[in-house]
Formats: sequence, C-alpha cells, structure tokens
Amino acid sequence: MQIKMKIFFAGTPEIAVNSLEKIAEKFNICGVLTNPDKPQGRNNKIVFSPVKQTALSFSLPLYQPETIDSDFISTVKNLKPDILVTFAYGKIFKKDFLSIFYKETLNIHPSLLPKYRGPSPITAAILEGDTETGISIQKMALKMDSGDIVKQIKFPLTGKESIDSLSEDIAKKSALLITEVLDDIISDNYSSISQDHSLASYCSLVKKEHGLINWNEKSIQIERKYRAYRNWPGIFTYWKGKIIVITECHLVSENSVKNINMADIAPGTVAFIDKNEGIFIKTADSFLAVTKIKPQSKNEMDFKSFLNGSKDFLGSILENDFEK
Repeated sequence: MQIKMKIFFAGTPEIAVNSLEKIAEKFNICGVLTNPDKPQGRNNKIVFSPVKQTALSFSLPLYQPETIDSDFISTVKNLKPDILVTFAYGKIFKKDFLSIFYKETLNIHPSLLPKYRGPSPITAAILEGDTETGISIQKMALKMDSGDIVKQIKFPLTGKESIDSLSEDIAKKSALLITEVLDDIISDNYSSISQDHSLASYCSLVKKEHGLINWNEKSIQIERKYRAYRNWPGIFTYWKGKIIVITECHLVSENSVKNINMADIAPGTVAFIDKNEGIFIKTADSFLAVTKIKPQSKNEMDFKSFLNGSKDFLGSILENDFEK
C-alpha cells in the first residue's frame, strides 16, 4: 500500500533535507519541488539548494519552476500525486495547486502552532527566550499556517540554543514526525484538530537591519539576537562610521561586575578588557563580553588581535546607527 501512494515533496533549505531523506527511504516520491538555482557570492557561482542536492542523490524527479503557473500545475497533475509534503519551500501555494492532491496536503512548521505563524519561527523562539518549542504537522490552508493540526510535539529549550543548533535538532525531529504522520495517513488512521485562531501570533521575515545592535537594550536581548541571527544577518554595530560585526560574545556573570558602578557608564561604551572574558561593552543593564570581531572589509579576529590594531577602541562609545 505504501508503494502505491505517491508523495510530492516541496522544500528548499537545509532544514528540509532530513525529512526528504526519510520519506525517500520509506515511501514513493513522485516529484520534488524546490526553488530555482541562484548565483551566490562575488563570482555569481550557481549553487544548488540543499533539497535539490538531496533529490539528485536519490535520483528523484526534480522541478524548479519560477512560478507555480498553469503549465506546472498540469505537469504535477499528470503525476497523479496523493499527498503533498512541504517544508520551508519559500512560496505560498494557491487553491488550484493544492486541489491536485487526492489524499492530503501537509506542511511541517517548526513551532507550536498557532504560535509563531510565518517564515521565522525558530528565530522567534530564540529571540523571545522561550522555554519550550515544538513542531506542528498541519493541513495546508489558504491563510498562512492556519490549517488543522494533524500532529504536534513539544520539547524544552535550554536558553543556549543558536539558530544552527536548534534548526539541526528540529530537522531531525521533523523527519521522524512526518514519517509517523505519513504512516498514519496511508493506513487511514489519523485525525486533526482546528487551531485556536484567537491565540495566533506571527513572526516576520528576517532582514539585514534586524542585526543592528541597540546598546540601550538589556544584555540578554542582545545575546539572544546573537544566537538567533548567527547565520544571517549577524549582529553588528558602528565605530567611526564603519560596521563592526560581533561574531562571538556571551553574557557576563554578576560576580564579574559586582564592584562596578554601572549607572555612570553610558550604553555602548567599550568599558574595559578582561583578558579571559573579552571586551566588556555596556548595555542597558550590564555588559556584553565580546570575544571575536569582524571589522568592515577585514577577516574575523579574536578580541586581543583586534585591540592590538585599534588602541583607541577602549573607552569609545559605539553607535547604534551610522547617522550618529
């Protein structure tokens, strides 16, 4: 029965790879949809998406249309697919495409829906300092992430997760969860429940400007941004009108600053150096310890190397934006 049921998979980034692999190992995938190849870097080298690379390794039929138009819909319809599984494909499907699938249309969403509907739920969980998160397998609906929940799991967060570590964990858990759901659907042993739409919250697409540090925020808020934006856009500040990206930092303990009168130090001040902990920069409530820095147009370096070439950094006040 599992061999006959045809699954069409849609996804693009690394987080979707584990799910595609697990489904390909166990079920019949009639096609894989991913975004078109795009040039990257200074040399505009064409780079395949992680999902495309995986599809090719399994010799799966691959589709990369610029748009989901009538011609592509006809192509997929001719495959006679039963189930659609999508995970971070990156585009919204309309009714004419979703109606192709005879059995079910499913979306893997890395949050405890209806919390964090939208494109950046993992980032949102880190930024908010959530103590738990989860994964929802939902039926696809025309309104974003509003479909009925087929299955949902939750798990605790330590408060130390980065976007990389949490995405990797979710990728592995999602692969196991979606195969369980597919087993249930194929055996016709599943049900779903409606979301409580009154509890819905939303997250937005991450933009470059989100990484700009506001030194008037508390240390924990800036440190969460560091973990949430570690891949992109990173967290950065301005010094002498140039960007400085902070590539490694951590919170300082209360004992490290217990004898310092922080009220007399303005936020953004490069206050002092600790040879073990790094450069202490004043925030709204404490300090952020910076251990690695990437100055504009230069390579990443540890804080000691940076200070050797920037003697006047200590005592300066970092800017919240270029205009200052």
